[in-house]
Amino acid sequence: MADSPDALPADPREAADEIELARRARDGDAAAFGQLVARLMKPAFVVAYRLLGNREDAQDLVQEAFGRAYRKLGSFEPGREFRPWFFRILVRSGLNARESAQLRRTDELPEDARSPGEGPELAAERAELRARIRSALAALPPRQRLLVELVDLEGFAPADVAEMLEIAGATARWHLHMARGALRTILAAYEPGREGEP
Repeated sequence: MADSPDALPADPREAADEIELARRARDGDAAAFGQLVARLMKPAFVVAYRLLGNREDAQDLVQEAFGRAYRKLGSFEPGREFRPWFFRILVRSGLNARESAQLRRTDELPEDARSPGEGPELAAERAELRARIRSALAALPPRQRLLVELVDLEGFAPADVAEMLEIAGATARWHLHMARGALRTILAAYEPGREGEP
């Protein structure tokens, strides 16, 4: 997605500014930490939502990760970039929450919820496509699914996601390649124009 937030700032001045904010936050400047939170809130929520698939759980995870980061500021190395350090905390916490299966269960928005701007046929086609894509993603191993969601759907760079997951860049690229190949195979059966398909 073109407007998706990047895990790492593209502008070197912004990265340097965040390093300075992190240093000040580590030295006890709460306002500096607040600025870091404001900058990272949106990309943190995107990652949390992709990890947990539920808006409320994602919001809780983001709050928990910022709290954990604040408590661990004493172990943060001055001069390092804050974003990768914070995203490792967020991803680790999210993976732990997902594995422990202590997530709240809420009703999903129904697939047939009517959008005011589209007709029923288009809504049905889109709902069917979303269901097929969701089903194809669910068939992937968790790490591959997360990579596809963050890289292909949210626009994060593979290297940034590799750092979040604490795996080598080559490993992330391999998992992404395997996931994309599996998705092509799974979704090929739904290609328009094939016999028996619309």
